Amino acid sequence: MKKVLLTGCLTIMSFAIIACPVCEKQQPKLLRGITHGTGPSSNWDYVIIMAAVLVVLATLFFAVKYLVKPGEKERNHIKRTILNFN
Repeated sequence: MKKVLLTGCLTIMSFAIIACPVCEKQQPKLLRGITHGTGPSSNWDYVIIMAAVLVVLATLFFAVKYLVKPGEKERNHIKRTILNFN
């Protein structure tokens, strides 16, 4: 039952993501079929979006990096006050 419900939700969400034909005509060639709305109004919009993408990618990289190999080896690290490894 959970699989059927999850599949149904994902299917409905995928229809909401696809741009409608009217919005598709208003988008620049690069974004056609991806987003709704009128699209970017100037080149600064692309700069802002790329800066946000770079921040998100850097955050994701460092989050995964420090999750996989945190690197705290000192005996007086703050995690030692919470975790008991004895």
